[in-house]
Amino acid sequence: MGQHHDHGPDRDLPPGMVEQLEIAYSGMVSFGHRPFLTEAGQLDSWKPDVAIVGAPFDVGTTNRPGARFGPRAIRATAYEPGTYHMDLGLEIFDWLEVVDFGDAYCPHGQTEVSHANIRERVHTVASRGIVPLILGGDHSITWPAATAVADVHGYGNVGIVHFDAHADTADIIEGNLASHGTPMRRLIESGAVPGANFVQVGLRGYWPPQDTFEWMQEQGMVWHTMQEIWERGFQDVMRRAVAEALAKAEKLYVSVDIDVLDPAHAPGTGTPEPGGITSADLLRMVRQLCYEHDVVGVDVVEVAPAYDHAELTVNAAHRVAFEALAGMAARRRDAAGAKPGPPSPLAP
Repeated sequence: MGQHHDHGPDRDLPPGMVEQLEIAYSGMVSFGHRPFLTEAGQLDSWKPDVAIVGAPFDVGTTNRPGARFGPRAIRATAYEPGTYHMDLGLEIFDWLEVVDFGDAYCPHGQTEVSHANIRERVHTVASRGIVPLILGGDHSITWPAATAVADVHGYGNVGIVHFDAHADTADIIEGNLASHGTPMRRLIESGAVPGANFVQVGLRGYWPPQDTFEWMQEQGMVWHTMQEIWERGFQDVMRRAVAEALAKAEKLYVSVDIDVLDPAHAPGTGTPEPGGITSADLLRMVRQLCYEHDVVGVDVVEVAPAYDHAELTVNAAHRVAFEALAGMAARRRDAAGAKPGPPSPLAP
């Protein structure tokens, strides 16, 4: 009988669980076919680096509902790509231990209960030094999720890079303080994440109105519109945004509203806005942020599979999560001084 050491991770899976996680089109639903844990004690024994948390809540939507089905769709219907990242030359899960920690309990129609449960489940993860990667849900879930991360790392010590077509800084929408158009306002007003700690990328369209942007400017928020991206080029804006994020706070939270993508790349969302960025650009920027910064939380929200076509949106959201994980894995690998895999051959 082997000796058990309490200080080391216990990552043994029973054969039946391994079988259920083996094949992409069968078995249980788990993000990336990672081990599926449900109890806080399992996190203590497993000691993962990252835990996936679902937030299946969409009561805050203002247009098309359905993002409550996002977490399950991202887990179940995304095409599973493998785990070797050719650009970075690494096996993602060799350098980053990732588990699926299931969903926060979000009973229908109960905003306060659902948000409280999201905050509690994310806190359960973050308080153990594990990075939560939250699958939404509408964007209102960032209010409890980022608050839980700030509860652990300190109010004012967390910066947010927010990818979105919309600023989500409205004060109140149709009487609703917890709308998916208000979470960044709530985070700023509470002190969890000061306005000066925000960098927003991808804003476009016709909302919010001028007075909201004036309020954002008063808070010291920084944003990069699609017009700026069109004029400067995405790589230049990416360099600026990454540098700004580094200057904002010691810790970084990345929030991705899938509607930051052009609807051609992500039709399955509640508030599609034409003129957005491409999947290729978004994936590389998320990867770079998670490689260069101490990322303590990530969310991917507003995936509404009922409006999707050919799983375009689900696959894009899945890859956003994978690129975040890949960036974190490469950061760990390089900190350990390990060599990357073979690079791509350069064209003459």
